[in-house]
Amino acid sequence: MPFSFSYDDCKATADWLLAQIDIRPTVGIVCGSGLGGLADLLKDQVAFDYKDIPNFPQSTVHGHAGRLVFGTMKGRPCVCMQGRFHLYEGYPIQKITLPMRIFKLLGVETVIITNAAGGLNQDFKVGDIMVIKDHINLPGFAGTNPLVGPNDERFGVRFPCMSDAYDRDLQQLAMEVGQELGYGDFLKEGVYCVLGGPSFETIAECRMLHVLGADAVGMSTVHEVIVARHCGMRVFALSLITNLGVMDYDSEEKANHEEVLQTGKQRAEQMEQLVSSVVNRIEPNNNYI
Repeated sequence: MPFSFSYDDCKATADWLLAQIDIRPTVGIVCGSGLGGLADLLKDQVAFDYKDIPNFPQSTVHGHAGRLVFGTMKGRPCVCMQGRFHLYEGYPIQKITLPMRIFKLLGVETVIITNAAGGLNQDFKVGDIMVIKDHINLPGFAGTNPLVGPNDERFGVRFPCMSDAYDRDLQQLAMEVGQELGYGDFLKEGVYCVLGGPSFETIAECRMLHVLGADAVGMSTVHEVIVARHCGMRVFALSLITNLGVMDYDSEEKANHEEVLQTGKQRAEQMEQLVSSVVNRIEPNNNYI
């Protein structure tokens, strides 16, 4: 398989990074569109441009910086991806998810993933933050899954369970933290559906996804979650609802990427506060305080 990355490839990249940093991260964070400011919260930063990291893909999307940043957040050692990779950039799916395997080999135990998404739930508003409780992997129905190809048992089992993909304790913790921070009005939970992109959804597609039980739709996250769970890491994920899916043929609304980035800017501070507060409550041994 020309596009799969072996355990040795991933280990070589992880070892290259570990040789240059003193920190040993236990939390890995992925920043979605317009949410790269999360990495700026890290203290004692050591950063690497993706282009300088062996085997690492490069981000090509406006709003994604393209840096791997190490540091501490609320005293917890973290690594943060400032910019991620998507199917629509033309990368094979194994390469998009490669950073999750490198996270695992760096010592990461918990992965926090953020994204910008379109709202499908009729009760959602632009600017809502959705705690992801489950996903629909629509490309997966057609065989687009990051675990396709030979399985290496050193990463995980051939047929990993996904019914517990999103850690329920972390979901509960986030809802509690959100209430403490006064975010109750705009903190929701729901199901995220991934599509391939880069075109936004048609009206008929939004209607279909809504009927299927999706509360939000986007072009990322799910592939990373599958690989993170395959590797045995815990996953917590948040969607920032940056636009509402159009479901009415009379509507003049149109989805666009600038709107996504603009909403990201407006709500970014609260997203950062929520994530850092959750990180603060994660103990290194996976307990909570």
